[in-house]
Amino acid sequence: MTPEDPNRVLLFDTTLRDGEQSPGISLNTAEKLEIAQQLTRLGVDIIEAGFPIASPGDFDAVRTIAREVEGPVICGLARANASDIDRAWEAIRDSERPRIHTFLSTSDIHIEHQLQSTREDVKGLARASVAQAKALCDDVEYSPMDATRSDIEFTAEVVQIALDEGATTINIADTVGYATPDEYAAFLTRLYALVPDLHGVVLSTHCHDDLGLAVANSIAGVQAGARQIECAVNGIGERAGNAALEELIMLLHTRRAHLGYTTGAVTTEIARTSRLVSRLTGYAVQPNKAIVGRNAFAHESGIHQDGVLKERSTYEIMDARSVGLDANSLVLGKHSGRAALRQALEDLGYTIDGAQLKQAFERFKEVADRKKQVTALDLEALVTDELRADVQGYSLEWFEVEASNRRPPHATVAVRTPQDTVLEGSFTGDGPVDAIFRAINSATGIDARLREFRVDAVTGGQDALGEVSVVVELGAPEEAVKSDTPGVLTGARVTGAGQAVATDIIEAAAIAYVRALGNAVNKARAVLSEAELAQTP
Repeated sequence: MTPEDPNRVLLFDTTLRDGEQSPGISLNTAEKLEIAQQLTRLGVDIIEAGFPIASPGDFDAVRTIAREVEGPVICGLARANASDIDRAWEAIRDSERPRIHTFLSTSDIHIEHQLQSTREDVKGLARASVAQAKALCDDVEYSPMDATRSDIEFTAEVVQIALDEGATTINIADTVGYATPDEYAAFLTRLYALVPDLHGVVLSTHCHDDLGLAVANSIAGVQAGARQIECAVNGIGERAGNAALEELIMLLHTRRAHLGYTTGAVTTEIARTSRLVSRLTGYAVQPNKAIVGRNAFAHESGIHQDGVLKERSTYEIMDARSVGLDANSLVLGKHSGRAALRQALEDLGYTIDGAQLKQAFERFKEVADRKKQVTALDLEALVTDELRADVQGYSLEWFEVEASNRRPPHATVAVRTPQDTVLEGSFTGDGPVDAIFRAINSATGIDARLREFRVDAVTGGQDALGEVSVVVELGAPEEAVKSDTPGVLTGARVTGAGQAVATDIIEAAAIAYVRALGNAVNKARAVLSEAELAQTP
């Protein structure tokens, strides 16, 4: 996929692959599909939908996205081995525009300590993996992992091998966020000199933010000749994350006259995309985050306020509306009907009908009875919350909490299990939320420990919807799922994240905790299944 315009930069979004590797994130297929569809509305060129061999759930999500999302290239990641590549192709083959992305480290530190291999073996694996991928799929991307800490002459050898076998995109990964912009640009410039064939394919950047330079390094790479940028919404990803998609889009858009590059992004979809990913992953956007933080266009200083009131360009280089940060307008009231709700959702990019519309309307009425105004932000939060509710797992039936400053709070809950049985439990805690969490543990018989708990308001005001994010940690997986295979992965710990939205914070907290528990148990089952397969002769 080579851009016709030499100044056109392709946006390769890895939110659903590298982004989902962030600790505590656990997206189901419906959530991943919703994010992929929003990325399509945003105008990204390539969606790296996941790592198909990682788990059956990841495979199903990638295959669903490949079958249902039209427009962008749908990419699956694979290590440089036959089973990974076959699995990736099986997942993406139904896409109208499939891509296999395979990778292998070229740095000596990785070759020696992680791969426990040699440079010659790496060259052989690179040749075999790209050849296999090319036999299955015309569009093949190859990444020398940890390239910026590699010997450049050796990396050039491996890149040439990948090109000889038919790779159409070469991605240079600053895997640990080590490079500086001048070093990264110099690396790419030298690589072009060592491998002239690179001029006939797309060169890509993949920069991590360990030193806070992911966006700067990516732009330096573009200025050195790269025409694809790998990035993630809100910059999520391994460790300190990836280059932030929204920052790159607006940097290229706002400074186009200086930089001279374009993208196919629809900038007014940026804020909505950021909010969706934040809600579904449970990763909050910090207030001062560039482009999408709630303070990104706020002015506290009197001098700044005075200047903006007279002329916005005195202190604003972008218009908040250009990134879609005007969605807090009134949409519906408590007397609005089903047709009005459907139209409002369609205006937000959600097309639902039948049973889904009925369910959404019931949820809307429930919220509208408690709130005076229902905004676009409220509707977005409710729609994403319904995606979480579709998951097969634990669900909250009801709860009761007795709270007082004269005696410890006491909670009683009923939880429905994946086997459709209802379990009840009671417990006393330090506060009403702690009591309810302990009661849920008592009901399910699972000793989950709270790792993270956060409450945010979707909008302002006393009647705002509360959004709660929870991360729980389980002990050994076999304890969590009551496995009959004692000794497997003893001591290993599994985390799960859950989010929920409600006008009652305690209710939202209880639902989020139950969802987190279900996600952690599902993850524990997957860990055990993989371990059992590995022990099979």
